[in-house]
Amino acid sequence: MIRTQTLILLVSCAFLFPHSISLAQAEKTESRSAPAFPDVSAGKRMFERHCALCHGIDGKGGRGPNLNRAKLFHAPDDAALKALIFEGIVPEMPAGWFFTEEEISNIAAYVRSLGKIPAEPLPGDAARGGTVFTRNSCSRCHLFAGTGFAYGPDLTGLAERRSPAYVRNAISAPAEHLPEGFLLVRAITSSGRAIEGIRMNEDTFTIQIKDATGTFHSLRKQDLKDLQKLRGQSPMPLYKTILSPTELDDLIAYLFSARGLQ
Repeated sequence: MIRTQTLILLVSCAFLFPHSISLAQAEKTESRSAPAFPDVSAGKRMFERHCALCHGIDGKGGRGPNLNRAKLFHAPDDAALKALIFEGIVPEMPAGWFFTEEEISNIAAYVRSLGKIPAEPLPGDAARGGTVFTRNSCSRCHLFAGTGFAYGPDLTGLAERRSPAYVRNAISAPAEHLPEGFLLVRAITSSGRAIEGIRMNEDTFTIQIKDATGTFHSLRKQDLKDLQKLRGQSPMPLYKTILSPTELDDLIAYLFSARGLQ
């Protein structure tokens, strides 16, 4: 009889004060899942397991941006960083919906700790690197510090996105370090005209190509004689056969001299 009365009392309280009970439960859950002091060491282990593939084992960047900086473009504060880890960025960064609140808090704390690491010293000379950049006509394909041509990626914010080691490898052997989703294509029109460039968009019926002059071409596939997808190829020369190690050092120093301009 006593158990029955107790059950009736609990049900009545839940019916009369549902908000109070749910609020108490939420506060209890939050206190368990979001610790006041995140564990940076645990965050480092989670980062190395789930994030290092794109951001590098030390967070200096690779396929994903360099995280060794005080200000993160997509995460100006801790709340935004935690939301970013949970939600991801379509299509570049997968969502971390499977992380617990505690794990997200730990990962965010570790990422923030990376911003306290001093910038990596570079052996090259930025002034000489500017000469290398000009002599090799890099501005014919790339924007840098507001000048140049936007056929290839804008290099202004390179220091915020990539590590010096990654940039060196990408310059030395571009075809071996193509950006995610990059594809060089060659289309032959019904009149025999060849159009080669970077695929900007493609669906079942059409393809859009940007050529080396910056001109965009929207083509219907049914009107093409041929469409070649040049996988693993890059319009950028193999600079390890063109530049000396010292020139590469200087060029990287020049590109990283624009840190913070973007």
